[in-house]
Amino acid sequence: MRVLLVALCLAWLQLAAAAEVAGVRIEDKVRLGGSELVLNGAGLRKRIVFKVYVGALYLPEKSGDAAKILASGGPKRVSMTLMRDLTAKQLTEALEDGVRANHTEAQLAVLRARLDTAEATMREIGSAKEGSVIGLEYAPGTGTRITVDGTPKGAPIAGEDFYAALLRVWLGDKPVDATLKKAMLGQP
Repeated sequence: MRVLLVALCLAWLQLAAAAEVAGVRIEDKVRLGGSELVLNGAGLRKRIVFKVYVGALYLPEKSGDAAKILASGGPKRVSMTLMRDLTAKQLTEALEDGVRANHTEAQLAVLRARLDTAEATMREIGSAKEGSVIGLEYAPGTGTRITVDGTPKGAPIAGEDFYAALLRVWLGDKPVDATLKKAMLGQP
């Protein structure tokens, strides 16, 4: 009986550990290749009054320091659960705007070919429907993968620097949404 009670308590705690943002359940852990990543933080991306997506950041270990996260190696994942339908044009423009806002022209020149590859993959995806989960995943040795509902799209994009550039969209000095940045850093 005692074992059953302990098992039930552990199961309840595990369910309670999963976050919920704007009605979207966010897993507290995900697997990326052979690595287990923990939820660092999650929040709602709004544009004007529209709910756009729930963004979640997964890391090998929690950190509230954006600079440390951007400089650290290892696997990482950003997931975006869409709260509305988005076109390929909206996806690519948002990616381009976020990267451009956080990099100099010289830095953009170094990233340009890989950014074009990511944008081409987004265009191939076409429109993404409400409820879809777009993932941006980085695995050392593999590169950056774009996924839709867990299915990889396009070829991996090389370079840890490229993934750090993508992370700056949310964690950079000029994040797409300052409230979302705080949430992804696990800050109230």
